Amino acid sequence: MAKNRIDRRALLRGLAGSTVAVGAASLAGGLPASAAGDSRGRLIPPGHMGIQLYSVRDKITQIGFAAVFEELSRIGYREVEFAGYTQGSVGAITPAQIRQLLDDNGLKAAGSHRGLGDFRTNLEWELDVAETLGMPAVGTASAPTGNRTIDGYQAAAAEFNAWGAAAAARGIKLYQHNHTIEFSFALDRPDVRLYDLFLELTDPRYVYLEMDILWAYGGARKYPGFRPVDYVKAQPHRFPLFHVKDGVPLPDPQQGNSYLDVEFGAGVIPFADFFTELNGGGRFTYLWEQDTGPNAQPNPPGSLGAAERSYQRMVDLRGAR
Repeated sequence: MAKNRIDRRALLRGLAGSTVAVGAASLAGGLPASAAGDSRGRLIPPGHMGIQLYSVRDKITQIGFAAVFEELSRIGYREVEFAGYTQGSVGAITPAQIRQLLDDNGLKAAGSHRGLGDFRTNLEWELDVAETLGMPAVGTASAPTGNRTIDGYQAAAAEFNAWGAAAAARGIKLYQHNHTIEFSFALDRPDVRLYDLFLELTDPRYVYLEMDILWAYGGARKYPGFRPVDYVKAQPHRFPLFHVKDGVPLPDPQQGNSYLDVEFGAGVIPFADFFTELNGGGRFTYLWEQDTGPNAQPNPPGSLGAAERSYQRMVDLRGAR
């Protein structure tokens, strides 16, 4: 284990030189600096703060889960959501070994993003891994189906209900993570929003939702007519997980997911208002994510630096005093 440990001081010196600083005044919700010193009005409980590991996948590939978990634990994260169970170039690792590394660093597995094909062809193995890692939930970042018709969503809901029932039998929740496309309308029924249809057709005992807050706001910008927070307020038990991801609007609302992904606190998403409406509390898991790609600012090589700054801004997020 010792050879995998990282020199924290050297790491942090490197991070400081490779990432972009964001002023505290830009934090969504207008957090006053004086609020950082106490817990009154805190909107995200620290014990429920986690990270989607896709955000630091470059570091996992470079230095492995052991070193990354150690650093995430030092920062203060307590939960992680997986985006695969391999380490890229670092070498093979088993789910049991990953679980040991989680335990060694005081971390819990909150969930995992898996492909629809993984559930179709290897459901029991996926649930075995979830049990080994101690995950209360496992899900997918894929849209329920590429067939955006009523029939397509009916067929997809039937699949999710079956997978969810199998997961529930083992004490695990199955969830679906949104992008913006799920908030579009059925191609054969332009009066039916697909997200509403999925909620209606899936069994609330077996199928849950992970709201990616940024992409939900992107959906509201691209396909107007709803407020993201209202879905959670209506059925809070169906939303055990959030992706706490910030962004700035793209010039063309119809481009991509409608927002450019940025560090938490550097964007315009009104997290303080969103979480205040939910009355804060600890019934949700709050997972920071910063994506990369055509609708995101480049994350690597500063991904752990972004993770640390974003963690602190999440801790500092307060409601109305």
